[in-house]
Amino acid sequence: MSASRHRWGPRLRFSALAASLTFALIAPRTGLAQLAPPAPAPTQATSYSGGFTPGQALPLVLDTIRGTLSMLLVAAYSFTSRPVATALRDAQRRGVKVFVVVDAGEAAKSCSAARFLAIERVPVRANARYALQHNKFIAADGTAVQTGSFNYTSSASERNAENVLVVRNAPALAAQCGAA
Repeated sequence: MSASRHRWGPRLRFSALAASLTFALIAPRTGLAQLAPPAPAPTQATSYSGGFTPGQALPLVLDTIRGTLSMLLVAAYSFTSRPVATALRDAQRRGVKVFVVVDAGEAAKSCSAARFLAIERVPVRANARYALQHNKFIAADGTAVQTGSFNYTSSASERNAENVLVVRNAPALAAQCGAA
C-alpha cells in the first residue's frame, strides 16, 4: 500500500500545483493578481454537489456560472459548448469579471468557444506553456469551485462518461485555482 501512495502522491500534488499555476502564470500579463477577490472567511459549511453525464453535469456547470456575482476564473481544455460560452458571455454582460484560459491547440480550432468569447470581448488567453493545458475548472466568487473530467463540449454533455464536482463555501480551494 505504501508503494501505491508513493506512486500516486506526487501526481496528485502535481495536479493541484498545475491547477493553481494556470492562473498564476498568466496573472502578471493579464492583471489577475490585482483583480482576484480576497478569499472571504467561510460563513457556511462547505457543501458539495456532483453530477454525471449524460444529463446531470451541464446543469451544475451552468448553475455555477449563473450564480456567480463578481468573478469567474475558467480553465478549459476542449471548449466548444455553446451553452457554457453563452453563460460566460451573459455573466460578463451582467457585470461579472470573467477570465478564461484555454489550451493553445484547442483555441486554434475553428469551432472553439474561445473565438466566440474573444469576439464578445471576454478575456481569453491560450496557454501553450505545457504540452496540454488539460485543466477543467471554474472558480466562482473566490468561494466555489467546479471541477471534474467534464470538458466544456457537447460531446461531454451528451455522449461521454464525464463528471462534475462543485464545492461551495471553500475559499481556500478557490484561492488555489486563482493563485496569483
